[in-house]
Parts: sequence; C-alpha cells; structure tokens
Amino acid sequence: MTAARTGASPRGGGGAPAGSVPVGSKRVAPVPVGTPPVGPVPPGLARRATADPLFRLVAYALEAAHGRPPTAVWSAPYAFHLGSPGLVAAAGWPVAAAAAPRTDGLVRLSSLGHPADSCDLPLTPDGPPPAAPAWAVRPYALLRALARAGYGRGGTDLHLQGSLTEAAGLATAEPADCAMALAVADVHTPADTEPDRDGLARLLARALPDGDDALRRAVLFARPGQALLLDTGEERRHVAFDPAASGTRLVLLAVRGDPAERAAELARAVSCARRAGALSAWPPGRRPGRSVLVLLPASRLTAVRAAVAEEFRGRGRPVPRFLNIAVAGAARREE
Repeated sequence: MTAARTGASPRGGGGAPAGSVPVGSKRVAPVPVGTPPVGPVPPGLARRATADPLFRLVAYALEAAHGRPPTAVWSAPYAFHLGSPGLVAAAGWPVAAAAAPRTDGLVRLSSLGHPADSCDLPLTPDGPPPAAPAWAVRPYALLRALARAGYGRGGTDLHLQGSLTEAAGLATAEPADCAMALAVADVHTPADTEPDRDGLARLLARALPDGDDALRRAVLFARPGQALLLDTGEERRHVAFDPAASGTRLVLLAVRGDPAERAAELARAVSCARRAGALSAWPPGRRPGRSVLVLLPASRLTAVRAAVAEEFRGRGRPVPRFLNIAVAGAARREE
C-alpha cells in the first residue's frame, strides 16, 4: 500500500466558481475553468534533491509542459516472465507517470520520449477517437476506458516517461499502462483512498486486450524478491525468487544490429554465456525478441560478460547490452 495523503480533498469535481469565495475571514481567488486547484506532490517532488531523478523529471516535465504541478506521481516496474510457466516478476527499473485532474473534458498528453508530439485532445468516452500522434493512441484509449469507468471524466494532464528504451528488450507497454491507470485513478479518487488495483487490472484487460495481462499483474502485485504465480485458482500466490540472496545474478542480455539477424545473434550470445558459466536463459516476454534473461553464479558475472563481448567484438559485431535486474515490488505512489 502507498502512503496516504493528508489534508487533501476529493478531486475532479465540478467547474470553478465565477467569483471569489469566502473562506473563514479570507477570500479565495477564482481558479480558471479546466484547471482545478491541486496540491502538488509534497513538498515539491520536482525540486526535492533527495528524490529519484526520474520522478523529479516527470514532475517537472508535467509542470513545464502544462503549466501546473502534478497531483500524483506513480512508478510502475518493468516486468518479465520466468523460465517456468505461470511465473512472472517485476524488475527494479520503473516507468513513471505524473498526473493532474481537469474539469473541462480535455486531456493533455506529453512524454520526454516524444518531445515534439505533445497533444491536447477532447475526452470523448465513446465514438471515433480524435486524430492523435502515434505514441498517444494507446494512452488516449486507456483514458477513454478510465472515463467510462468513472475515473477522470473531466479530463487529465498526463506526462509519461520510462527509465529504459525498447532497445533493452523488456516490454514497455504494460508498465506504462499501469503507471497511467494508477496515476489517473489516484487523482480522481477521494483522498486517503488507494486505487482499486484489482478493478484496474480488469479494466486494463478489457480496454487493451493486445497487452500481456500476466505482465500487468506482475506490475500491479509483485513483491521484492518474489515471483507471482498465476492461474492457481486461488488468491494471489507468491513464491521466493531472489537471485542475489542465493549467490546468483540475473541480467538482461540484449543484442543490437540488424533485426533480421537478432534471433541468430541472440542464440550465439546465449551459447557463449553458457560456455562461460551461465546457468539458464529464457525470453522475458511471451515470444522471442531482442533479449534474454540470463541467470548465472555471481562469481561468473564478469567472465560471462567478457566472453560474450569478446565473441561479438571478434566478429566485428555490436557488443550486446547487459542490464542488471533486481527482483522488485509493485507499482507505487511516489511521495
């Protein structure tokens, strides 16, 4: 559970008053229609030197793009399948979403990954969607589904940013979906109320059926040092999966170069890693892609990386990327 907000009030209500409103012995100036008063993430996440740079960045970027601070910033971990069927886990690399509510039926979407393609769109829960930049089509579809479910019918300002690119080989859509859904639900939910994760999981499955529902559930319900076991017919079940605690390491190995050669190059990298001491390797998604997860003894980490790099460099090929993976917890609100 995330920390509860104090001193906040329900958001996403009606329009702003026409004149100033007396409050005690003072008078409060009117607020422009469409931008209800919001309490920025205290005490100013964008300018807090001790905050994670990614979360500071998304908070500042929403303020820079849309002229006001976020009401909530949520982080959601990238997720992956394990070699065993039905097991998923979260990685210690996040996607972050910053959001603030509106009341004028407008959604304003931005991302540092698409700096020239920010957009302002009318929120129409039904009917043909308005034209939007390619990157914003999926977020807009999700915002429509959230509005139909009662979240954010008045509109939202939303900024999205990941800590990894698609070149890393981990699925990007599912953590982004969850980060956006949680942020939007949060800013349109009464204060001190945690967004309904089970309800949002069902909403995401209906609204975005092309996504990997198993990965989304890992994003929403993972625990540090554990894997989530799916399809048990019972309450969510977690099992121990903590490579660091057992003297092993989990790394993501992603090949570069011509997409047509990726499968062969990836197989070559795995074979080389196994000869150097890797214990096992498997794709992080439902189907093979540009990367594999490699489990290896901690004592062989340097040797495996060196062996793979030497093999590719010797053939004049781009050296694969290696990314250390910690088994992380679920999405959370960043305070």
